Amino acid sequence: MAHIALDKASVELAVYNSRGRALKSEILRRTVGGGLQNSRDKSIQVVKALNEVSFEARDGDRIGVVGGNGAGKTTLLRVLSRVYPPTSGKVSVEGRISSLIDLSMGMDSDATGYENIEMRGTMLGLDRRQAQAIVPDVEDFSQLGEFLSLPIRTYSSGMMLRLAFAVSTAVHPDILILDEVIGVGDAAFAERAEQRLQSMIQKASIMFLASHDNGSIKRFCNRTLWMKGGSLMMDGSPEEVLAAYAADGAPPM
Repeated sequence: MAHIALDKASVELAVYNSRGRALKSEILRRTVGGGLQNSRDKSIQVVKALNEVSFEARDGDRIGVVGGNGAGKTTLLRVLSRVYPPTSGKVSVEGRISSLIDLSMGMDSDATGYENIEMRGTMLGLDRRQAQAIVPDVEDFSQLGEFLSLPIRTYSSGMMLRLAFAVSTAVHPDILILDEVIGVGDAAFAERAEQRLQSMIQKASIMFLASHDNGSIKRFCNRTLWMKGGSLMMDGSPEEVLAAYAADGAPPM
């Protein structure tokens, strides 16, 4: 059974050489979430990206994550994806994860498409034999043909997205993590990608979707977390949470 538990999980990120750069500090604050903290070393800014967040997720949960830019949504998803370890508090995750927030993570531009399938598959929790076993599925879905034998630095951005999406969705996860509903490639490929994503959502035991689109939250989710300044403000039904978020001054969606 899939299960996730966060107990006062916090993430602090150190940013070097940013003292006195007001514009850079503001960009970092808005991008990462939370607030800038002072450190003993005045050449270092510490970003409080996640602030003592606690909740549990169990089988059947379809959880939306809402909040303004810099609220901590993506940081939270990266903690759930095991990209960021908490600097304090506890995070417990049981079940295989497929994260679609950093599609190209673990891919090497000098390696071939085939080699990257194996590397990305390993990052998604597969052993070498399992990673090799998904190659036919990735070949068929990506439709990259002979390009899979070439270094991916020769790919266009669209080809890169095709490969990364095909590999990331070839693994059937217990826990699916999404940052917005993904649109990939041309119209024909985007339609196939949406169908594949819908199938993953239905089969996953737990799903997280961070989105600025209230329609997507209501469509896919049965529960919603509202993040603000790195803190969890509310955990409840989509209707209740979106209403509270709107009353707090959220932009209409």
